[in-house]
Amino acid sequence: MTLINVNGTELFYTKSGQGDPLLLLHGNGEDHHIFDQLSQKLEKDFAVYAIDSRNHGESARTEQYDYEQMADDIIDFIDVLKLEKVNIVGFSDGAILAILMGIKKLSWLNKLALLGANTSPEQLKPEIFDHIVEKYKETQDPLFKLMMEQPNIPLQELRKIEVPTLIIAADDDLCELEIFEQMHQLIEASDLKIMENQDHGSYIIDNDILAESLLDFFSA
Repeated sequence: MTLINVNGTELFYTKSGQGDPLLLLHGNGEDHHIFDQLSQKLEKDFAVYAIDSRNHGESARTEQYDYEQMADDIIDFIDVLKLEKVNIVGFSDGAILAILMGIKKLSWLNKLALLGANTSPEQLKPEIFDHIVEKYKETQDPLFKLMMEQPNIPLQELRKIEVPTLIIAADDDLCELEIFEQMHQLIEASDLKIMENQDHGSYIIDNDILAESLLDFFSA
């Protein structure tokens, strides 16, 4: 377990296993521990880096709550550690960061797995967005404000993602399934996997049922 100074802040991460690097990026209000069960399967074939985003887990608290900046944190993390042929699994907010990195066409990026992603708050189901608004009114937690206002990635920007990409969504996700279909159509080298009888986090948080699919995808 290690702290690393990147992009003007300090990120906490764990590393396990050997092989090509595979980064695990968690969702809003979570930390790297949501991947504990999955990591045990992935680390048999990869060097797994499970990272706490800024303002989460054991990473530093800052006044900046911005997906672009959080993506830059991960880019600097990769540069500082001089990682190559990097694979990324991003869940929810982590998938947003992965999308932003994919759009930048970074030379070290190998493959992406995008789990439960959205590219704008408008894509969220109305009842989900309303719940986030209510939670922000109740708590004034800037993490809820972040979800209310960001990301703001034009869908057409996804055409810039050129690396092989696996898009995964639950059949009862935060967005309608047509959003994930659109992502699949826009990212040329992508596959789409729908998790049946699952909600936004049930198939990934404290769960390893994706292990075989992810190992097949990243090892191919």
